[in-house]
Amino acid sequence: MTRAKTPPEKDIKNQKANLPGQTDAISAEVAPQQLPLALEMRPALGRDDFMVAQSNSEAVAWIDQWPNWPVPALCLYGPRGCGKSHLAEVWRARSAALRVMARDLDGVHPDDLLGDAKGLVIEDADLDDGGGLDETVCFHIYNMLKERGGHLLLTATQPPARWKVALPDLKSRLGAALVCEISPPDDDLMVGLLLKLFADRQIQAGPQTISYILPRIERSFVALSELVAAVDRRALAEKRAVTLPLVRSVMEEL
Repeated sequence: MTRAKTPPEKDIKNQKANLPGQTDAISAEVAPQQLPLALEMRPALGRDDFMVAQSNSEAVAWIDQWPNWPVPALCLYGPRGCGKSHLAEVWRARSAALRVMARDLDGVHPDDLLGDAKGLVIEDADLDDGGGLDETVCFHIYNMLKERGGHLLLTATQPPARWKVALPDLKSRLGAALVCEISPPDDDLMVGLLLKLFADRQIQAGPQTISYILPRIERSFVALSELVAAVDRRALAEKRAVTLPLVRSVMEEL
């Protein structure tokens, strides 16, 4: 497994991610009211806004570095809801890549799947829901993309080194892939993200509202964005201020 090192800053096109070790990187010790100022909001090409933070900045940097990856494959791994599929969608839109769930690769002919494409996203590559990943198909897909000068992006909950891969050739190729972990946001970052999302919509959310939301929502960027958007829609529709009762009502319906 190749632990992905941060791409050289001078080689990153439009790179804005706060990379670990930089002086402006977000720290869990930063006060919540300061966090919104350190976050970058970027449009995700047709998706909800994707928020860049320390937990995902390394992965974002490699997405920004594409197509200048040193190897053909990148694996983004982390718990469900951490944003890896969302970030994979950003890359897919940029690269015109195709997308497939790992469970749907069983028996597929690589030529039929790829066509002329030079990029592919394989989602949930490490999930074993009965059949597991078709290793032979995956191996041939990797080789085809490499021969075309293309790239493969995989998402998973665990790094490739922990996958149950029996095919030696595929195992060696996965071992050479770039690997980036995306972590879920901690409490301070969750607070900061909520405050920024509300502020972007010119909504003032009080401490009681934030404290109510935190233990009752999935710890993911997408979940926070969806909640704030729903709260804003309800407040506008009912011509009400954003209060704890309104937020509680919205959360009960989500």
